[in-house]
Amino acid sequence: MLHFGWCADTHDSCNSCCHTSMEGVCIAQSVKIPREPRPGEFDRVIHRLRENPNARVVILFANEDDIRRLLQAAKKASQTGHFLWVGSDSWGSKISPVLHQEDVAEGAVTILPKRLSIRGFDRYFISRTLDNNRRNIWFAEFWENNFHCKLSRHALKKGSGIKKCTNHERIGKDSSYEQEGKVQFVIDAVYAMAHALHRMHKELCPGFVGLCPRMDPINGTTLLRFIRSTKFSGIVGNPVLFNENGDAPGRYEIYQYQIRNSSAEYRIIGHWADRLSLDVSAMQWPGGVRQVPESICSQPCNPGERMKIVKGTPCCWHCERCDGYQYLDNPYTCKMCRFDRRPNRAHTTCLPIPIVKLEWSSPWAVIPVIIAVLGIGATFFVVVTFVRYNDTPIVKASGRELSYVLLTGIFLCYATTFLMILTPDVGVCALRRIFLGLGMSISYAALLTKTNRIYRIFEQGKVSISAPRFISPASQLVITFSLISVQLLGVCIWFILDPSQALVDYEDQRTTNPELAQGVLKCDISDLSLICLLGYSMLLMVTCTVYAIKTRGVPETFNEAKPIGFTMYTTCIVWLAFIPIFFGTSQSAEKMYIQTATLTISVSLSASVSLGMLYMPKVYVVLFHPEQNVAKRARSLKAVVTAATMSNKFNPKVRPNGEAQTELCDSLETHGMPPKQTYISYSNHAI
Repeated sequence: MLHFGWCADTHDSCNSCCHTSMEGVCIAQSVKIPREPRPGEFDRVIHRLRENPNARVVILFANEDDIRRLLQAAKKASQTGHFLWVGSDSWGSKISPVLHQEDVAEGAVTILPKRLSIRGFDRYFISRTLDNNRRNIWFAEFWENNFHCKLSRHALKKGSGIKKCTNHERIGKDSSYEQEGKVQFVIDAVYAMAHALHRMHKELCPGFVGLCPRMDPINGTTLLRFIRSTKFSGIVGNPVLFNENGDAPGRYEIYQYQIRNSSAEYRIIGHWADRLSLDVSAMQWPGGVRQVPESICSQPCNPGERMKIVKGTPCCWHCERCDGYQYLDNPYTCKMCRFDRRPNRAHTTCLPIPIVKLEWSSPWAVIPVIIAVLGIGATFFVVVTFVRYNDTPIVKASGRELSYVLLTGIFLCYATTFLMILTPDVGVCALRRIFLGLGMSISYAALLTKTNRIYRIFEQGKVSISAPRFISPASQLVITFSLISVQLLGVCIWFILDPSQALVDYEDQRTTNPELAQGVLKCDISDLSLICLLGYSMLLMVTCTVYAIKTRGVPETFNEAKPIGFTMYTTCIVWLAFIPIFFGTSQSAEKMYIQTATLTISVSLSASVSLGMLYMPKVYVVLFHPEQNVAKRARSLKAVVTAATMSNKFNPKVRPNGEAQTELCDSLETHGMPPKQTYISYSNHAI
């Protein structure tokens, strides 16, 4: 039997991965040598051993003839110096296995039981002859082999060079003689049997000569018990005893086959008696190398790599790196890190994933904040101007009540930017739900009420001289707040069904490279929830745009329809651009920054469009052209509507002072108006 491959004691990974018969030793593969090897069998054995080039140590449990043939096969395969041989006591310090192949066997480590020569046995054995040792049936065969002769003349062959034994040959005189090393163990074994039988007889047959009935026949199990309990001093003085497994204590001498100055010899390098005592400095390896060579089937894996055992060779493995979000849980297994953790660079443990949020210093926040601050400043400037000139005709004509409501919505649109950048918590997330859509709802509800009022006035004027219902300021406020309440009601239902909370999203920034993974601190507002939150505002915006289109033919002399129309067209363009940018970046690594910046800028631009197109012209007139801020004469509803209808057929004459009146309006004023008609006040800008 050959055991191939071993691991140095310093490799803990080997101890844990291989089948071991002793600590620190692992078997890469085992090869059986047949009892009757066929031609080429040892060449095939060497070929198998070469399959693992990093495992070089071969432990042999074979007889000396098989050892010799295996060394020959290794030399034939040009493996001199590659394999490191460890032989059992069947190799020991014998010359025959290494004869004429010393270079292949160099460095071989072998063992022999520690023994002493028994002088009494030498005297006895040397005195044995064919005459005084007839009881040993194998002694005649030993005599022929030892003296190279034949006892029978008929066995001689001509030309063989073998002579006839004379019976005058003497052992140790006419032949070389060396006491077999196991003699002392044979003697001790015989004495152990004798002591066991004696104690057994003494216990089972006290005072009885010969075998008593209790020992006839002898029970083997009982005898084994007595043998194992035997303890006496052996032939050389060593204690003979057996442990609980029935084994005698091992005492071995360790040899190494070394070549020094072209002379090969077995040199004692250590011994074993309950523990190993080895003189490493006395060891010498092939080529005269002093450093202990390495023999390991597979190198230890690097940190973060698991060992994938090769099927059929438990001492060999392939190293596979733990990839992605995996870490090395044990030498064989990679496990996924917890959802809120990522592996370190070496994939040996998991670390918390860093949590990020939109910082005020980020360019993605700075630009929206600048726009919002400028917008809020402009809004306050308009509000202050309107309050200061609250009783002037141009402010009155613009519908003061709805104007202040619209300005409130514009302010909230700008203020939303700060809510979107604040560090998310329960309070901030609740305010986001409320105000993200509220500002737009207020703005578009006010604009929708205005455009609807204008549309109803002129549609009513086409068929009747009476004013339509619900066009008073109070009615307009009720309609506006009714539309706004729908948004608030939806938010309240949302709060009831799903209370707001801040959370850390570890999937949003879970990149392929774990080192770039981040957790995003955000509110629990998904993309779908955001669409639902802004959906009502979008509906108001689209409806307002429809009414703005329907009233596009009304001249500026009578109303704000055209500025509102331009406002809504521009706003629609802004939000049409917002949708692909917002949802097109949902898979981007910068999703949080891009979407937040896009949303806040879009909301601010919507507010800026309304502020710029609807209020800045009025502020300009109020502050820089007060001569135009005067009241006009009252006109009847019928006259106004008729003028508005007919104005489509005439080109307006633009006056230098900014008035846009038609000739038809002038003729209506000249011819007078029927009594008891409904009159409305109008300015250059609104009905």
